[in-house]
Amino acid sequence: MSELPAKYSRRPRRTAAGAVPGASLEFAPIRIEPAYRKVAAALLGRITDRSISAGERLPPELELARQFGVHRGTVREALRELETNGVLKRERGSKLMMVTRPTRGAVAANVSRALSLHDVSYHDVWEALTALEPPIAGAAARERTPADLQRIDGLLARQTDDLGTDEAVELTADFFRAVGEATHNGVFMLAHEPLVALLVPSLGAMIDKVPQARGRITEAQRRLAATIRAKDAAAAQDWMAKHIRDFHRGFEIARIALDNRVGG
Repeated sequence: MSELPAKYSRRPRRTAAGAVPGASLEFAPIRIEPAYRKVAAALLGRITDRSISAGERLPPELELARQFGVHRGTVREALRELETNGVLKRERGSKLMMVTRPTRGAVAANVSRALSLHDVSYHDVWEALTALEPPIAGAAARERTPADLQRIDGLLARQTDDLGTDEAVELTADFFRAVGEATHNGVFMLAHEPLVALLVPSLGAMIDKVPQARGRITEAQRRLAATIRAKDAAAAQDWMAKHIRDFHRGFEIARIALDNRVGG
């Protein structure tokens, strides 16, 4: 086959110096997403900017398909994804999706799962607890209400020596949650919930290997409850910091390496 004329050649033209024009330019790959993801993103944008409020119902699937210019099945997939993420729900007896706010538990579950997939270690959990939980305890001491104290006291009353491992660990996690709720700070509560969820398997790996662990947990929580009741923010922070240091010490006594992966 004869060579193509120069003007049709597929080879890049070179400058007089031999360089390819524009060779230094870098372009990011074009992101190709399924249509249902684009529909979900458009709906989520309207929900997060409050154009569609919590409790408001979306139009029927056929109407949404008409507005977006896609098939009904595409809309259905988008709605299913948002429902899974806790942004939408279908009330019994209704065919329409209703906008809702995902619970803190649902948000935490997704974050905790992502953290676990990134090989979070026991040391990571301890370090994060050290940074976050003492300020939360201090805020709880300043902002707690009688209802918060009643909840905390109720959790302490359930702490007995005959609890099974799973129940003891969950009760400890619930205490942390109650302290977080007592701050009445939405950011604090959302931030520490994934961490508390990771505390459960971390504490479960250690608690039965350290004979004094349960007693020290109960004592620390009683001291914390007293400082929160007294509205003593500084003391609450100090006792929470001691409580978290005991977590670290427990792993040392149990001879569990802190660089082990949570749940591994």
